[in-house]
Amino acid sequence: MKIGILSGGGDCGGINPLIRAAVRRANDYGYQVVGIKRGWAGLMEPDTVSLDYDSVADIVSMGGTILLTSRTNPFKKEGGPEKVMENVKKLGIDWLIAIGGEDTQGVAHRLASRGLRFIGAPKTMDNDLSETDVTFGFDSAVNVAVEAIDRIKTTGESHERVMVVEVMGRDSGWVAAHAGIACGAHVVLTPEVTVDLDSVCRTIEARRKAGKKFSLVVAAEGARLGNLSQETLGQKVDEFGHPRLGGISALLAEEITKRTGSEAREVVLGHMIRGGPPSAFDRVYATRLGVAAVELIKEGKTDLMVALRGGSIVPVPVEMALKSKTVDGELLRIAGGFP
Repeated sequence: MKIGILSGGGDCGGINPLIRAAVRRANDYGYQVVGIKRGWAGLMEPDTVSLDYDSVADIVSMGGTILLTSRTNPFKKEGGPEKVMENVKKLGIDWLIAIGGEDTQGVAHRLASRGLRFIGAPKTMDNDLSETDVTFGFDSAVNVAVEAIDRIKTTGESHERVMVVEVMGRDSGWVAAHAGIACGAHVVLTPEVTVDLDSVCRTIEARRKAGKKFSLVVAAEGARLGNLSQETLGQKVDEFGHPRLGGISALLAEEITKRTGSEAREVVLGHMIRGGPPSAFDRVYATRLGVAAVELIKEGKTDLMVALRGGSIVPVPVEMALKSKTVDGELLRIAGGFP
């Protein structure tokens, strides 16, 4: 038995612990493991590395992915799906572990109809995959965001400013909501709810009138303001059709200063919250997922994703997991209910 492992999409904390666990469990069963570099790109133009106990021994605390990653979409390349399946056969890969979010899992699911046997693992710091309580990488990202925002708050308080902090979150605001609640943000903006810019300014002005000259705004990069579209950095989109978002904090800071007279400064946390060592939770969680993925392969299962449900690791249909999971109303009310 030969198992291939790839990681696609954005990096985040937990990928390496999952790779390590899957390789070790597979080796315990006498299976060969081959790492595929740069996600699906490594199966379009084969680029692989053999993985064993020794090669993954010290990666549990490492951030990012030793296999590298990309946002390559075989279905956007001429003959792409055929190339992938041809190379899977040439490499002798019997099963694939696909580590990724909606895009990576979606490609694997579509290739299943062409004969790809795979198990998915829910990797995304955005926490927007359905059928799992949480995705790995999310806890690490929130912890980094909270530490950074706590530091930003002291500067804002000292200078009596409005600090507008932008965090990642294209279509869901899980990071913004959790970080906002944990840091006591006065305004939390997410893609799930369109908020009028005037109401944001009214909140800040009300605090000023009450003698509180510092305000903290936490905004997801995909936040929506009134009839304004999401802020993008250029017109290009990736191979999955996603534009590069960013700039919401600069827009907010400019408008808040203009409308309220309060000095506002923007801070973009960006890629720093997805990088660095994974949290203890993500190390343990990803390890459990890696072990579970190999166990499902041993049982001959395919087109499933390993997921966390009520403390247990369980298999769920990938087709169901691909449905976007947005922040629930209760959490959004809590985020906006503690000024």
